[in-house]
Amino acid sequence: MKKKAEEDTDLRTEYPPDFFKEMKPNRFAGKDLRYKRSIVLDADVAEVFDSSESVNAVLRSAIRAMRTAGAKTSKVPAKRRAS
Repeated sequence: MKKKAEEDTDLRTEYPPDFFKEMKPNRFAGKDLRYKRSIVLDADVAEVFDSSESVNAVLRSAIRAMRTAGAKTSKVPAKRRAS
């Protein structure tokens, strides 16, 4: 009886290479998806920055400056403001 239970399992000690051809990577594996895309800096720009933190700090500062500059200008066209 014990021998029959071992034969019923679908696990084998060795699988042929063809078995793995159609397999896809596990999408739930412990990947950090925040860093999926990478950006390459030009050489002259990369010389200025010594770490990704410094690049991010400058970019955040530029984003804040663009947002405050955009908030100061009115988005309503001049014709509509006159009415």
